[in-house]
Amino acid sequence: MTLDEILDNFSLLDDWDDRYRYIIELGRTLTPLPDADHVEANKVQGCASQVWLTTQVRPDGADGPVLSFVGDSDAHIVRGLIAILFSLYSDKTADEILATDPATIFEKLGLKEHLTPQRSNGLKSMVARIRRDAEAALAARG
Repeated sequence: MTLDEILDNFSLLDDWDDRYRYIIELGRTLTPLPDADHVEANKVQGCASQVWLTTQVRPDGADGPVLSFVGDSDAHIVRGLIAILFSLYSDKTADEILATDPATIFEKLGLKEHLTPQRSNGLKSMVARIRRDAEAALAARG
């Protein structure tokens, strides 16, 4: 699902119970993370729930390395937040990832006001991990 589709669908939902249900539904659309990838090395630190994230880098993109992500969580809402992040960052160049400020999107969705502090911190930790992977892909390029 594209970020624009998510934003459009979110704007149609008036109350936060419906929006939470929608976020949970988004989480169900994630590509399953293989069991072998549910390992400590893929865990995102700083999340209250368990979150795993793997990054695939295609280093030969015309505009630099292109990153795509697969992730999972043991919490339904967090899985939905992962899906939102992937719509924002997956299949983008490392430069695009580093130039994207997720705060604007989170604000449009109203996530800032409607997430617990732990989930907000977890979201920041996931963004930080994605940005570190983008920086590493650029560094590896030379």
